[in-house]
Amino acid sequence: MSMQIRTAVKQDAATILNFINDLAVYEKEPDAVLNTVSEIEEKLFCEHAKAHALICEQDGKAIGFAVYFYNYSTWLGKHGLYLEDLYVAQDKRGNGAGKAIMQYLAQLALANDCGRFEWVVLDWNKPAIDFYNSIGAKPQDEWIIYRLTGDELKSFAENGS
Repeated sequence: MSMQIRTAVKQDAATILNFINDLAVYEKEPDAVLNTVSEIEEKLFCEHAKAHALICEQDGKAIGFAVYFYNYSTWLGKHGLYLEDLYVAQDKRGNGAGKAIMQYLAQLALANDCGRFEWVVLDWNKPAIDFYNSIGAKPQDEWIIYRLTGDELKSFAENGS
């Protein structure tokens, strides 16, 4: 079987959205996706895109994707590569696709002089945690993710509370 990782193009937007929806189902949030094909086209494939996507193909058929962006570490004085989402179709798992995507991203991070390659994983996702441990990644248990969204984000931005 021939596997290839490639940079996504605008024509992949519908495929990416399908993978996003599949990921949401896997993560037990099937109704949480608000994204659309046109949003993906506008945000991932515009001239100054702030996030980027990859497609993993097996024998010419898309079987997975990743979305990533670059951040900056003030302590390291270097950019980092942040993996937002990684998904491989359920019936294609175990064939090395996830590892190939992760290795491609690690190589991309090094090629761009990044000091880190980071991502988050749901605490119940044992298969993913086991996979990340198997490639040598280390959990950062001392950090807690905080998030403002929706009404809380709007309220804080407008009123400071």
